[in-house]
Amino acid sequence: MGSHRSELPVPRTAAGREAMDALVARPASAVVALDFDGTLADIVPDPEQARAHEGAVEALAGLAPRVGAVAVVTGRPAVTAVRYGGFDGVAGLERMTVLGHYGAERWDAATGTVHSPPPPPGVAAARAELPGFLDGIGAWQGTWIEEKGRAVAVHTRRAQDPQAAFDALRGPLTELAARHGLIVEPGRMVLELRPAGMDKGVALADYVRESGAQCVLYAGDDLGDLPAYAAVEKLRSDGVPGLLVCSGTEVPDLADRADLVLPGPGAVVDLLAALAQAVAPDAG
Repeated sequence: MGSHRSELPVPRTAAGREAMDALVARPASAVVALDFDGTLADIVPDPEQARAHEGAVEALAGLAPRVGAVAVVTGRPAVTAVRYGGFDGVAGLERMTVLGHYGAERWDAATGTVHSPPPPPGVAAARAELPGFLDGIGAWQGTWIEEKGRAVAVHTRRAQDPQAAFDALRGPLTELAARHGLIVEPGRMVLELRPAGMDKGVALADYVRESGAQCVLYAGDDLGDLPAYAAVEKLRSDGVPGLLVCSGTEVPDLADRADLVLPGPGAVVDLLAALAQAVAPDAG
């Protein structure tokens, strides 16, 4: 990265500024947790083409050895996020954790293994029913199904009118999910059918508790990140400084609650690089 020193952005809230100061002052007691799609990787029409933003792995590898822990918290299968992120075998990321399927799966770089419970039967049943179900309700052309192992997602981004398709499908898919004991998690032009009881908030809170962190940064971009925001807000009420970062402004529910709103994954990478410089032994 050369000798260029990036400036840390200033959070717009007092709680955010307190958390930024705590992270820089005591990095070894901090957890840095990030969503993947839309936060570390740009949103693309085909989720299978998503890859970590240029410089993301380098920035994470520069920061990770200087903080208590770094984790990616994603709705994707853990192994998929690891592969698309390029996180495996990277010097500096030896202690990284990826919490996949909203925390139901866990990949640890130290062992390279994934721990996960068996997939719930409702997901397979819903997946089998979906094609005929979508056809029966006249789903928009361009709507398509993504198999996610412990979940199944219906995307509308490729439809002629993505928002209209999303709005039309939300109710019927919620009813279908309920029949199979599942819930619907809405996102940016995607509706995901998955088991209840696990979300990014539960996953993040458990991880912070396990790590013993005294400060936490969480960055996300979509509605699925709201439970993680709530977990950070709960930690703040318990006296643990927390910094909420929003990648992009497409989801006002998230951006309005964030301490720091960044334009997108490129700016998130810049933040990680600036943090790594700020907490470096020779910083200042």
